[in-house]
Amino acid sequence: MSETAAAQTQAQTPPGSATLAIGRRLWARKGSIAVLLLVAVACLLGGLRWFYGPEVAVYPVVRTDLVKTVVASGHVETPFRVEIASQIIATVADVLVEEGQSVTAGQPLVALAPRELEAAVVQALATSAQAAARLRQMRELTLPAADQTLKQARATLANAEAAFQRAEGLATSGYGTRAVLDAATKDLDIARTLVRTAELQVFTATAGGADFVMAQTQLDQAQAALTETRARLGYATIAAPRDGILITRSVERGMVVAPGKALLVLAPAGAVQLVLQIDEKNIGLLALGQGAVASADAYGAQRFPATLSYINPSVDISRASVEVKLTTPNPPAYLRQDMTVSVDIQVERRNGVMVVPARTVHDPLSAKPWVLVVRDGRARMQAVRLGLRAADSIEILEGVVSGERLVPVAAGVRAGQRLRPVAS
Repeated sequence: MSETAAAQTQAQTPPGSATLAIGRRLWARKGSIAVLLLVAVACLLGGLRWFYGPEVAVYPVVRTDLVKTVVASGHVETPFRVEIASQIIATVADVLVEEGQSVTAGQPLVALAPRELEAAVVQALATSAQAAARLRQMRELTLPAADQTLKQARATLANAEAAFQRAEGLATSGYGTRAVLDAATKDLDIARTLVRTAELQVFTATAGGADFVMAQTQLDQAQAALTETRARLGYATIAAPRDGILITRSVERGMVVAPGKALLVLAPAGAVQLVLQIDEKNIGLLALGQGAVASADAYGAQRFPATLSYINPSVDISRASVEVKLTTPNPPAYLRQDMTVSVDIQVERRNGVMVVPARTVHDPLSAKPWVLVVRDGRARMQAVRLGLRAADSIEILEGVVSGERLVPVAAGVRAGQRLRPVAS
């Protein structure tokens, strides 16, 4: 009964439907074969990868120079700064420079109103001329007149002495009266007094005499006052004391300035110093005279040499750092006051040593550091002895030779594992 039904069903099935079913079965068989082929290829590649090992970037051992540096940042500073102020009380007539301008020694910076100072110079000139005329008058008039008076007094004295002698002789012989002798004596005393007075006038009018010394002193005082007033007039122009750059300007036209108040601040040209804060853990690596290479952050590609010249003996407890200073005898022209700089201080150097990246050394801080060396297609464990450590490089003293390839720690490769080294 069932066979008859199946035969009837097949008889009722269209010929096209049978062909479609056969095609589907063929495609299903082909898909299964493709999947099997892909699985076979994957297994083959996996087997090859397992046999030859994974690709790993390796680093060669190189022989080169190794420099250990202490890196820090700081700022530019001149060894000292010059504050420029007025030496007198005056009103500012004009400001001749701008902040940040380069100036040379003697260049005018600020002009003060000079009217009162000029008047003082004129007055001092008049006083000096008056004192000079007084001294010249003494030499040309007073002293010659005193000499003539002295000569006249001496002549009068000679006549008085002769008259006294005659009166005295007549009085002795009885021919002269006492009144005549007394008059002659009086005239003689007066003549002697006149001579003494004339001699004193001549002495005081000559060099070393009181009047001459007073006149000379007055002249010296007048000339000193003139020199002072001229100097004060020079203070009306405030000039640069030396070459440098004006880093601060605190003066404007019309201001009244007085001594003691800084109007300008000058950073002298020449050697500059770099001021850095170094972590206190690096103090033991620093020594005076060590060389360094510096660069300004604004001109990172341009580097210039410097020398460590000062190490502060104390530690800044708040920052756990030590202040150090480096000098640059010939600083580049673009350096500016307080500019930020980065400095590499060379604390140790080894020439022609074997160097490897620090990332290839296992247990570098232990007593038995080691590395994985690529030998015969496998990573071989090799003990090494380390030397100088600088940044991301380490000196190898023993254990490997130049040219050997090392596996980095981060690669996750085990000792003895196969691998395919790839240059990093």
